[in-house]
Amino acid sequence: MEHFVVSARKYRPQTFKDVVGQQAITNTLLNAIENNHLAQALLFTGPRGVGKTTCARILAKMINSDGSETGEEDFAFNIFELDAASNNSVDDIRNLTDQVRIPPQVGKYKVYIIDEVHMLSQAAFNAFLKTLEEPPKHCIFILATTEKHKIIPTILSRCQIFDFKRITVKDAKDYLKYIAEEQEVKAEDDALHIIAQKADGAMRDALSIFDRVVSFSGKNLTRQAVTENLNVLDYETYFESTDLILENKIPELLLQFNNTLSKGFDGHHYIAGLASHFRDLLVSKTPETIELLEVGENIKEKYLIQSKKASQGFLMQGINLANDCDLKYKTSKNQRLLVELCLMQLASITFDGEKKNSKHYIIPASYFKNKGITPIPVNVPKTLLVKDVTTAEILSDTENQSDSKTAVLESLQVKEPPKIVLNQETKRLSGLSLSSIKAKKEHLIKQMDVVIDEENLPKDHFTEQVLIIFWNQYVSELQNNGKHNLASILSIDTPKLVGTTIHLEFPNATNKVELERQQYDLMLFLRKSLNNYSIDLSITVNEEKEKQYAYSTLEKFEKLKAKNPNIDILRKTFDLDI
Repeated sequence: MEHFVVSARKYRPQTFKDVVGQQAITNTLLNAIENNHLAQALLFTGPRGVGKTTCARILAKMINSDGSETGEEDFAFNIFELDAASNNSVDDIRNLTDQVRIPPQVGKYKVYIIDEVHMLSQAAFNAFLKTLEEPPKHCIFILATTEKHKIIPTILSRCQIFDFKRITVKDAKDYLKYIAEEQEVKAEDDALHIIAQKADGAMRDALSIFDRVVSFSGKNLTRQAVTENLNVLDYETYFESTDLILENKIPELLLQFNNTLSKGFDGHHYIAGLASHFRDLLVSKTPETIELLEVGENIKEKYLIQSKKASQGFLMQGINLANDCDLKYKTSKNQRLLVELCLMQLASITFDGEKKNSKHYIIPASYFKNKGITPIPVNVPKTLLVKDVTTAEILSDTENQSDSKTAVLESLQVKEPPKIVLNQETKRLSGLSLSSIKAKKEHLIKQMDVVIDEENLPKDHFTEQVLIIFWNQYVSELQNNGKHNLASILSIDTPKLVGTTIHLEFPNATNKVELERQQYDLMLFLRKSLNNYSIDLSITVNEEKEKQYAYSTLEKFEKLKAKNPNIDILRKTFDLDI
């Protein structure tokens, strides 16, 4: 039985031209070799399986070749590969620096390839600094890592950094097609595309998946065999789901979801894939963004056809609903119900029934005609819509009427209330809601036995000390009546008198709003007690004052830490935010 070699090793690139998806880096290295501008310390960084170690080996061979060697010459004596994951101590680096001094026996350079260099310890990095900065002329270091952020800055500053990018789906698919032809495997274009997408930018992963699927399906590689072997949902599942959603077929949609779960697929994976499908449909609706669709040609045609059936508004709302379900999935106690509810909401977006009708809830005349009923026209009387009421209007309308509350309410039903001007100014207020209008009416009715004529209202002089006495008396009455909340608000600040205006300062806007809502009884009490009806109330908010009443999150943490220092250790251990 012939020994099997995996495709990742069998088809490992031997020249820079064979490297997939890294043209910018390979061209840079080729030009550096030709122009003799090659740095003595290089750092290759990027995701797994994108060609970092492969490019390092190709570079090591090229700088030692002069054209006279055979094709099988690999300069193994000049290339030293060190796995930093298992050789990460200071002694390993010291042994390496001792070997660096010896010149090569064959070729021009000795190349040291240190893979997973981020695994070196801090002491090993420090021991490596001097050698990396000033190596011998015959020595070149190539460092490779997937996590550049773990390398100390002093190492990074001594290296020429090359950032390898992820392999695009198109490049990975083209290379898989080439390998399939080499192995005489008949592969569908969509099947290779699914493998390239599953690899997530790693060429080595794509080749490993390719070998696995070929072992499963033989020399005929179909899309169905790939989806079955990789346990991924086929495009057809989402196309069928979207058709059912657009047709508002909720029972069939739920049955299809149940069938998907019975095949072993996860509901989270299904709803996330549905959101991605809506995104691809949205991309397909615009010719400028069609290139963002990373699918095969056959699938692309299906996307273009289905995108014409779905409106842009439906797709945007569908993406929001599916994405919201995706975010809530892990925290939900009934995950299946969550996905089913999302599917029912999606299928109801375009449903034009009574419950989903966005228009006003008015029964159209056609409904009665279909039922054989003749609607009776209704004459709507021209009634007065009371939007605002002022004290002056009530007084003017009740001059010749009874002082009873019934007479006042009747006066509000006039069609055009007269406008009375007091002090050469028109005093009008804007009502914002029915509740505010009702409150104003009740307040003005209470004022009827007090407000008779504004010009003849008493305006006796009073001092701030007298004001504080009556103020405290009112607070005591509130406490006796059980209104402790308002009493505590009035006790926050001592009132200050400027002219006939009472000034208060509160630490937050909540206290201000609460007092403004209940100020009428307070002002009536003070005006009667002080025999001065020109008293006004002014309330301001001082945000700095709020610090006297509440601690910030950081202040709470500092006080807790002062009582128990172990709290800070707990925060650092679990990397908690304050």
